[in-house]
Amino acid sequence: MIAETVCSAVAAAGLGIAAVTAYRKRFLMAARIAAYSLVPLGLVMTGVVQWAADTAFSPTAWAGFGVLGGAWLLFAGTRAVERRRGGTRKERKAATEAQPDALAPQASAPSLGPASRATARPQPGPRADSADDFSDIEAILKKHGI
Repeated sequence: MIAETVCSAVAAAGLGIAAVTAYRKRFLMAARIAAYSLVPLGLVMTGVVQWAADTAFSPTAWAGFGVLGGAWLLFAGTRAVERRRGGTRKERKAATEAQPDALAPQASAPSLGPASRATARPQPGPRADSADDFSDIEAILKKHGI
């Protein structure tokens, strides 16, 4: 009974604030305030507030929420353990049976022949003259009058 009264008072106060806001010619804000203030009134009229109040003060409902929380913790805990182990027991067994030996004898032998030192190092090319490096820059600067 008290919850319905509080919700109705909040709705009335909100509509009053919306009227004052509309008087100040802020119609969009007034419409938004009116919409927010009508929500508690609608919840009272549909009976949601009574149901919520009955649920909030019911020890049986709180015990039910506790049982649901415990079930959720069990699900989350088993999932975490399953991830750490790498899947369920059936999945691990199927993976080990389907997978042949991971290492073949030929896999450790090098596929390329021995490398030579001469081909491993790149040969330096002929160096360009340092004056040629700056000639392009000088041309650009002269073009702009610098």
